Amino acid sequence: MKLIVGTKLKKAREDIGLTQEALAEAVGLSSEYISLLESGKRTPSLETLTNISAYLKKEISYFLRKKGSAFDMLLGGERLDQNARRELKKFKKYCEEYINLEELSGQRLELAPRYSHISAERMAEEERCRLGLKSEPIRNIFSLMELNGCRVVRQPIPEQSQISGVFIHLEEKEASFALINSLQTPGQQVFTAAHEYCHYLKDRSEGPIIDNPDIFVDEFLSLYHPREKFAQAFAAQFLMPPSKVGDIIDKDFRSRNLRLEDVIYLKRYFGVSTFGMLRTLRKLGYLSLAKFEEYLQFDPDFHEETLFGNLEDTKGVMRRKSRPFASDRFRILAIKAFQRKKISPEKLSELLNQDKDKIVLLLAKS
Repeated sequence: MKLIVGTKLKKAREDIGLTQEALAEAVGLSSEYISLLESGKRTPSLETLTNISAYLKKEISYFLRKKGSAFDMLLGGERLDQNARRELKKFKKYCEEYINLEELSGQRLELAPRYSHISAERMAEEERCRLGLKSEPIRNIFSLMELNGCRVVRQPIPEQSQISGVFIHLEEKEASFALINSLQTPGQQVFTAAHEYCHYLKDRSEGPIIDNPDIFVDEFLSLYHPREKFAQAFAAQFLMPPSKVGDIIDKDFRSRNLRLEDVIYLKRYFGVSTFGMLRTLRKLGYLSLAKFEEYLQFDPDFHEETLFGNLEDTKGVMRRKSRPFASDRFRILAIKAFQRKKISPEKLSELLNQDKDKIVLLLAKS
């Protein structure tokens, strides 16, 4: 128990860039005593552990429980209903299949660098710079996430289950996964993906995270862990760089009096939801509160289809499918495993959800 407390205390302290001396001063202890706690040579009293937990913004149970498997923790959530648990078990199977295919094909993804001690906005800027994106829109965030070590699956989760997205890091496999609820609108799927990508870049060691739809509503966001507000700020800046938003408005619209069609145009350009675009424009000062609230009352799909002729439903976004939608990379790995004779035609057919004879014949010709 002393070792568990000490290891977790050291990690929690280092995660926020705190020295032993600074922590000791904040909770009224000596730095020598903190050192003894972290090395497992002392056991803290309940009062001491309570004070440390409060300062580090952790539950006491965080320091006491031995870490189980990530999926045990994910599936053990008390608030999960039967439908959600069933969908998360499908997610677990997908993750296991994905890792197995990587091993069979010899193609493993490396984890992206982990960020700490930085603001959400700065982190978004630095990650864009690391990826060489400059200020251009992200055309397929799902592929971008996968290429940078966060595997993605989109699958339908019933509305009553209250799940927008899930992030999980399998420490023993050094593999991260994001689950995106494909019953959301295409733009909301993109925003959820960016939100989960933030958890991947910053919170991957914190255990599995289930994101409720309420975290995307400003009025409810403060009720959740501070990391959710951070991830929301990151997602907005990562998807819609303020410099690019301002550049388009100044060059093309030449007016800060934005009409609804301007908002939809920008939404389509950045590939996000109308609500996400409205909130960003409001935050950047391009929409008054009155206009923001007025535009929230409109049906965005109706206006987009009427004004632009079609809905942006084609940017690699799947919606209302009855089963998990495997990523492009997952499919390529399955094909490579089949070509190496590591899996059977029947297994390939199952993984790709395609007719066995059709897919085998097609691959034989290529």
